[in-house]
Amino acid sequence: MSLIDIQNRIAKAESDAARPDGSTHLIAVSKVQPNDRVEAVLQQGHRLFGENKVQEAAGKWPAFRESYQGVAVHLLGPLQTNKARQAMELFEAIHSLDRPKLATTLARLAQELGQCPDLFIQVNTGQEPQKAGIMPADADDFVAECRVLDLPIVGLMSIPPVDEEASLHFALLAKIAERNGLTGLSMGMSGDFEKAVAFGATHVRVGSAIFGARDYG
Repeated sequence: MSLIDIQNRIAKAESDAARPDGSTHLIAVSKVQPNDRVEAVLQQGHRLFGENKVQEAAGKWPAFRESYQGVAVHLLGPLQTNKARQAMELFEAIHSLDRPKLATTLARLAQELGQCPDLFIQVNTGQEPQKAGIMPADADDFVAECRVLDLPIVGLMSIPPVDEEASLHFALLAKIAERNGLTGLSMGMSGDFEKAVAFGATHVRVGSAIFGARDYG
């Protein structure tokens, strides 16, 4: 699979769902990928990337930003409050706002720094105990809390359980977003992004299908 293959599949999924061309943003998930693979994708003109860890992004992206104009990097993985300041300075968006303490920390830093990345609230649609995210039943209240804190909430994010039909979770996330007046939907990965597009995903997160298998060795 290649970047252009994924882009073409997204375009077809948009067309099949009668959605406007280009309404789904492809986040190339570059976590644990060697720099030469990342640079190869940059050289093809792609500019939107996703990372899971603040430290890895800090070591990788400042140099790439100097060489390539218009790069945007989104944080997809869990964010510790003690890394929040660094994350706010590194990323254009954070997709993993998942608890009140983090919301309060981000709000304080936003006032201090005078700016804040776009924020997606992570919803644990599968209600899995080992997974981060606000429970669906608590999502409306948490959105309201974040708005009181004046945080720039642009949408919701979810990672469906691996052993369940992803479409059910995409539909649930879309329903929660709609009733809260949120238009951003960060959902869908390498194995199910076309289904996510059909349910209105504005951001799909694709890594290994673009870069190749990760080597965690």
